[in-house]
Amino acid sequence: MVRVTRSVARKRRINRLLKQAKGFVGDRKNHHRLTRDALMKAWSYAFKGRKEKKRCMKSIWIQRINAACRCHGISYSKFIDGLTQAKIEIDRKILSSLTNDDPKAFEVIVDKAKQALEAV
Repeated sequence: MVRVTRSVARKRRINRLLKQAKGFVGDRKNHHRLTRDALMKAWSYAFKGRKEKKRCMKSIWIQRINAACRCHGISYSKFIDGLTQAKIEIDRKILSSLTNDDPKAFEVIVDKAKQALEAV
């Protein structure tokens, strides 16, 4: 049986990892084992960071909606309760953009939420 060295494939795989570690400091950028460990850690942090970014954006949307609701004399929690009772299904991202882009439309939505709260 012929001996297989796998040298080309191994070199290609190592170079691909080293290329992804561009910008790393010290031995983490040019030693294969340390580079692999550093990249695994970086990839796990990146995965967590993408999830965290979504949470952060949602809290920013809620803060914007709350500030706009307070200007119209209603709290955020009452506003959301009024929306559910009025059967208005608009997500927080759209409501947040409405507070900046179209304040008149947001005011109409707040009025509908207030009316739904008064009806109960």
